[in-house]
Amino acid sequence: MRPARAYIGIGGNLDDPLLQMRRAFRALRELPASRCVACSPLYRSVPVGGPSGQPDYLNAAAALDTTLAPDELLIALQAIETAQGRTRTVRWGPRTLDLDLLLYDRLVLDESRLTLPHPRLHERAFVLYPLYDIAPDLEIPGHGLLTDLLTKFPQTALVRLDSAE
Repeated sequence: MRPARAYIGIGGNLDDPLLQMRRAFRALRELPASRCVACSPLYRSVPVGGPSGQPDYLNAAAALDTTLAPDELLIALQAIETAQGRTRTVRWGPRTLDLDLLLYDRLVLDESRLTLPHPRLHERAFVLYPLYDIAPDLEIPGHGLLTDLLTKFPQTALVRLDSAE
């Protein structure tokens, strides 16, 4: 079976976010039937949506080559979140770790548990810029080239940091 290229959005703003990001990158490298092929630098961003008064987020992206099916990969990502203390109480609320399956090859999927591409990926600078760092020629199914999407979002809303590694 040929591996699929999956892109993962990574974010968090609680319990030492830098440590959480480092642990997330390590966990992604250890996923079964998968190989982490790229990790973006970190970005600091202000919270989007959710309750006011949240701390800033750290965000990044990773690319995986995987033979896990999309639903299996989603389950594995949620297990990593849970292991790092993620609780799901407030939509868009503060969290230790958020791992979003952004893309899985060019698959377009709209199911109750999983939508691909991620439904808000094309609207969020904190997702687009880390993706650009690891896949500048990427095309987002249904939304066009990543480089074209970036023109709608000035990077001034983000602060690029060094790698988490």
